[in-house]
Amino acid sequence: MEFTPAPAVHRVLCADCGTPIEPNSANLCIPCLRNSVDITEGIPKQVLLLATINFCRNCDRFLSPPASWTIAEPESRELLAICLKKLKGLNKVRLIDAGFIWTEPHSKRIRVKLTIQKEVFTSTILQQIFEVEYVVLYGQCPDCARLAAKNTWKAVVQVRQKVPHKRTFLYLEQLILKHGADKDTISIKETREGLDFFYAQRNHAIKMTEFLHSVVPVRTKDSEQLLSKDTHSGTSNYKFTYSVEIVPICRDDLIVLPKALARSYGNINPLTVCVRVGSSVQFLDPATLQTADVPAPIYWRNPFDSISNSADLIEFLVLDIEPSGPTNGKYVLADAQVVINSTNRTRTQDMDTDEGGNDAIYHTRTHLGRFLQPGDTVKGYFLRNANINNADYEKLDHSRLPDVVLVKKTYPVRRKRNRHRNWKLKSIAKEAEEGPEAFGRGAVGRRGGLDQERVEKDYENFLQELEEDPELRATVNLYKTDAKMADASKKADKPKPASMDVDETESGGAMADTEETDNEEVEPDFPEINADELLDAMDELKIEDEQVA
Repeated sequence: MEFTPAPAVHRVLCADCGTPIEPNSANLCIPCLRNSVDITEGIPKQVLLLATINFCRNCDRFLSPPASWTIAEPESRELLAICLKKLKGLNKVRLIDAGFIWTEPHSKRIRVKLTIQKEVFTSTILQQIFEVEYVVLYGQCPDCARLAAKNTWKAVVQVRQKVPHKRTFLYLEQLILKHGADKDTISIKETREGLDFFYAQRNHAIKMTEFLHSVVPVRTKDSEQLLSKDTHSGTSNYKFTYSVEIVPICRDDLIVLPKALARSYGNINPLTVCVRVGSSVQFLDPATLQTADVPAPIYWRNPFDSISNSADLIEFLVLDIEPSGPTNGKYVLADAQVVINSTNRTRTQDMDTDEGGNDAIYHTRTHLGRFLQPGDTVKGYFLRNANINNADYEKLDHSRLPDVVLVKKTYPVRRKRNRHRNWKLKSIAKEAEEGPEAFGRGAVGRRGGLDQERVEKDYENFLQELEEDPELRATVNLYKTDAKMADASKKADKPKPASMDVDETESGGAMADTEETDNEEVEPDFPEINADELLDAMDELKIEDEQVA
């Protein structure tokens, strides 16, 4: 094999140091070329993130120029993009590579290693690696600053309902939590007749009012207040107020419809019971099963109030029940014979019963024929003994009015035995979840005093309604109770031993009540809350993370 020598390479001397090099347009070696030409000129090596890019420690976001705040993890691509946006002069060079250099987390320093290229002479491209150090200064984003300050809201939604209880707002709170309508709310304030929701932007308040229109019958009024005005630029600063009034009618209320409205709905009997409250109000005649679905606009043309609410309900004992044939969905018309439950009979009721004394039997028609059996306990309105001041009620023929209007079935034995619950409700207000006693009250009932006692009673009644009505609890989210909380509630529900200072008659009466409760049979048709209906807190967090993603 014949040896072929490589062609001779022509070399020249470097113009600065005299080192033999291959000829190029600059006639300089690479070290001399780097010493004479700096392609990183104009790119700052240390950048102070002062006014334009801050790190908010409250929400862990960086300011991405010009005015957007972005969540960025340490050494993430988002943080690298923010750092590169801050550098000036990168548009004059070609960026080859960029990466982070590890620094201590508490040093408030971010070091970035950059590799750039630039053509310095004809057909001469120089590549250089250098570091840029960023100094991070802590601050507050506008959203966090608005939350930290007081009375810095842009819009408020004032929700009101003129009723003597808080059941509607307890249920509304659970609907808001289930649909995530509170994510843009910056604060919540309780008032005498409702709640105030404060928002940082007007469109968030409008979104809340639209949600309320979809779940409850309401009417809305809006107003605006001028805070400041710039005559030079023509811009104005306003605060917006949206007043939302809920229909003052709740489920299980006894209603007397106006004659004109009753005629427009097929000449329905004016004496009705409210069976459902959604985007409209549904009334049912318990004697004929005829229904009337009244939308919110029609109601507000001629508003009317209920003649009796859930506070006036009395427990009755069913002696006999006989279905009469007609049905309407889950309701079955039946003839019932009831007597006032002895535990709820008062002296006034005993004096007013002129048939049979204390054991007077009342005949009535009810829509609960599918749910009632002889021996069951049912709640209803005792019209014979009621004192009602209502103009529409006075116009009715009192000779044709029933003595009793049955509303819903109850489970008194189950309530006495199962005082602890294996489920709980979430709350809008975070501060209400600090203690086990305040868990679940949320934005309702934080005013204290006598109002707090009333809300506690309304809250317990609301929990009982969720237990006894599967359709109602299907619209809210129930969560599993922690094992520690369940054990604590069981210990608290155990009867305490009689003290030495208690009289023998009192202790004997308490023991007799306990024995009577133990001897009574639990209602077999009680709608149990299955474990499949309960959500876990961790599952809820996963769902929220998926929605955010």
